[in-house]
Amino acid sequence: MQLLDGKKTSNDIKNEIAAEVTKMKQNNEKVPHLAAVIVGNDGASLTYVGSKVKACERVGFESTLIKMPSTTSEMELLKKIEELNQNDDIDGFIVQLPLPEQIDTQKVLMAIDPSKDVDGFHPENFGKMALDMTTFIPATPFGILELLERYDVQTAGKHTVVIGRSHIVGRPMSILMGRKGFPGNSTVTLTHSHTKNINQITTQADIIITALGVPNYLKAEMIKDDAVIIDVGITRVADDTTDKGYRITGDVDFENVSKKASFITPVPGGVGPMTIAMLLKNTLLAREQRKYKK
Repeated sequence: MQLLDGKKTSNDIKNEIAAEVTKMKQNNEKVPHLAAVIVGNDGASLTYVGSKVKACERVGFESTLIKMPSTTSEMELLKKIEELNQNDDIDGFIVQLPLPEQIDTQKVLMAIDPSKDVDGFHPENFGKMALDMTTFIPATPFGILELLERYDVQTAGKHTVVIGRSHIVGRPMSILMGRKGFPGNSTVTLTHSHTKNINQITTQADIIITALGVPNYLKAEMIKDDAVIIDVGITRVADDTTDKGYRITGDVDFENVSKKASFITPVPGGVGPMTIAMLLKNTLLAREQRKYKK
């Protein structure tokens, strides 16, 4: 069994991006600038956005954090998005989800300029991804592809089972694993809450990508020997033995599944760190595209 180490791989990617930024500075070029908008005080979101800002500092990007109160109206947020769309100094920006209930998330994502949509959530970018065109791939699926590529996990002709059909992970992964090229060229089954006999399907899978958010859902008896396991789930589970009072758990019963798998991502330290690294990579791509537009 080999661990797909997202922590190490994400550090490698950040070092590569930092080297690119150093070259840009030497050539007196503008360095990438990422902005993040957060509405309200959700603890997990604040932590996540904070780590994005730190990651920007580490690779030499400029970053702007825009905090808006939880009482912000949809109109106020849309006005802020339009400002960011028009601001030539900002190469890419994200609006941290979830948003307060008075705001229509779909309307907000649609308002973002697709050329600055480094989260890859805009329908224009999603459509380009589905058609194998160059675009921003959502950061978590992009990170999974990068892990598979860097560890040379063979995907061609393999049966990939995706568990979960969210717009952020499950559905894009099902499209990307079936595309031409590497990683890709696999036969994909997309499973979800209405799938019957899921155990029968997972035991036939060469590669399983699970993004359910149900702790320890995938058991050893649900996989075949030497399967590749990608665990996207991150759930806080109460645990009095830890200082924080909880521990982070994935969708996979790691202790038992890891004994049968050929490759597996740990939680934490697997897919999570890759997500931020690929957001930085998308911002670098956005900067390059903007440079050539002018």
